[in-house]
Amino acid sequence: LSDMSDATWKKLCQVAAKGAEHASPERHPHPKCLEGTRVNLLNYIYGLLDKKDKNQTIWLHGTAGVGQSAVAFTVAERMKSLKVTKQMHKEIRLVGTFFFSRKHTKRRTTAYFFVTLAYQLATNFPSVEEHVNKAIFENPALLDPDKSVCDQMEGLFLRPLRRL
Repeated sequence: LSDMSDATWKKLCQVAAKGAEHASPERHPHPKCLEGTRVNLLNYIYGLLDKKDKNQTIWLHGTAGVGQSAVAFTVAERMKSLKVTKQMHKEIRLVGTFFFSRKHTKRRTTAYFFVTLAYQLATNFPSVEEHVNKAIFENPALLDPDKSVCDQMEGLFLRPLRRL
């Protein structure tokens, strides 16, 4: 099992678009909301994310330059600083982030989206790493950028998330 985990983890690390993470050096300088700006929007998003009875995915979209990256970075930083306790392990509340970019091949389409989120999920929630590794071991094609996004979402992300 350990050899399988090491091999699948190495493959996942190689394929994931690490530059898509919110704090990636590839994205310097990091855009963030200035103090006192976008307060209503941020409070709305924090309110959604603080609901314990619901899992939330938030998709920010809009025309270029209106501030989605700044809002997403600010929210990601806050969520990364909050902790949850499960089975005696402290884990952060941020599952992952993906910042698209026209300039970077792995970040310009959804081809690496769920692979990257699965990598971050397993990194941020060590209790899930085994389940992500198992999914890759059972179906290595999930790491293929040409694989169906729906298959990647189910196999690499949703199934392991359900085990949290």
